[in-house]
Amino acid sequence: MADMDSWPTGRLLSTAARLVEHSWNEKLADAGLTHAGVIALDVLSAAEEPMSQAMIAQKVRVQNQTMGKTLSRLEAWGYIRRQPSPSDRRSQVVSITDVGARVINEAREVDRTVLTRVAVDGDKLRKELQTIVLLLASGAKESSRATGN
Repeated sequence: MADMDSWPTGRLLSTAARLVEHSWNEKLADAGLTHAGVIALDVLSAAEEPMSQAMIAQKVRVQNQTMGKTLSRLEAWGYIRRQPSPSDRRSQVVSITDVGARVINEAREVDRTVLTRVAVDGDKLRKELQTIVLLLASGAKESSRATGN
């Protein structure tokens, strides 16, 4: 790679994220999963009740249409179930299936192994990334409130 000492931090972070995602996708392909699918399953596994597609997209911070494609793949593999919303029959809610719950646990194990060949302190890296996400997410909320969006 080019001289990374001159790269801005954002470029380093986004390049590292893409490479980790690519590695993860390779390891998850046999299960029909992608990085995006694992994130959606993770949100659903933590939910106490079925959620709308829009709610999942909001939690994952992606567009609703993008989440729709991800959920379609997960549904085809039997990892999620869509059913009419009890409060609004025109919309659907999504829940994780037993098969989806098993596969998300397997995917979490894959997550632990992706960085094993990289000489970094994984726990420290996680804490630093959590800090970045929390601070930037709260800043985005404040910014959208200030602009009325």
